[in-house]
Amino acid sequence: MDTHSSRFKVRLGLFVLGGLLFFAVGIFLIGRQRQLFDSVFKLSTTFYSVGGLQVGNNVRFSGINVGTIESIKIINDSSVKVGLIIRKNVQPFIKSDCEAIIGSEGIIGDKVLTISHGSSESTPVKDGQTIQAVEPIEMDAIMQSVSVTATNIEIITDQLAAIMLRVNSGDGTLGMLIRDTTISANINQTIINLKKSSKGLDENMKAAKDNFLFKGYFDRKKREAEQKKKEAIKAKEEKAKEN
Repeated sequence: MDTHSSRFKVRLGLFVLGGLLFFAVGIFLIGRQRQLFDSVFKLSTTFYSVGGLQVGNNVRFSGINVGTIESIKIINDSSVKVGLIIRKNVQPFIKSDCEAIIGSEGIIGDKVLTISHGSSESTPVKDGQTIQAVEPIEMDAIMQSVSVTATNIEIITDQLAAIMLRVNSGDGTLGMLIRDTTISANINQTIINLKKSSKGLDENMKAAKDNFLFKGYFDRKKREAEQKKKEAIKAKEEKAKEN
C-alpha cells in the first residue's frame, strides 16, 4: 500500500512539475511575442480599413521583425486606430515622416505591418507618436479590376476571331491580297520591274560618268573626296603628334 502511494506521489509530482514547466515556456513565448522582456516604446497609426490585420501580427522595419500589433480599435465609421509595440533599440532609425503599410507574409500568409524609411533630415519618432498610414488595396478592388480586364480580353478575342474569319473568307483588301493569285502575281511582277529599273539606272549612271560632257563633273567630285580624305589623315597625324 505504501509502495502504491509513493508511486502516486511521484507521478503527481512529475505531472505538476511538467505543468509548471509548460506554463513557464508559454509565459516566455507570449512575453517574447508581446515584447514584455525587452525595452519597448509605442506608436500608433490610423487606417480607414486594416484589411485583415490582427492583434499579435508582426511589425517590420527594413525587412526585420521589430515589434507587434498591440491593439486595434474602431474610432468611428471611417477610422481604425492600430497600436504598435516596437523595440527601443530601433527607435533612432524610425523617422517622424515614415509611413505604416499593411502587407502579407507571402501570397496567402498572415498580415504584417511594415514601417517605411523616412528622410534622413527628419527627427526620430517619439514614444506614443502617431505616424502616417498608407491605405491597403482591398482584394475586392483587385478582383473587380481583374474581372474588367478579363471581359476586355474576351471582347478583343472575339473581334480578332471575326476579323480572321473575314480574311480567310476573302473579304476586304487583306483577304483579297491573300486569296487572289492574280494580285499576288502582279505584285511579284512589280518587284521584278523595280529591280530591272534599278539595274538600268545603274547602267545609265555608269554611262554618264564615261560621257565627256559629264566627265569633268564626276572627276571634280572625285578630287574633292580625295582632298577631304587627305585632310582628315593629316589632321589625325597632327593630333597624334600633339599627344
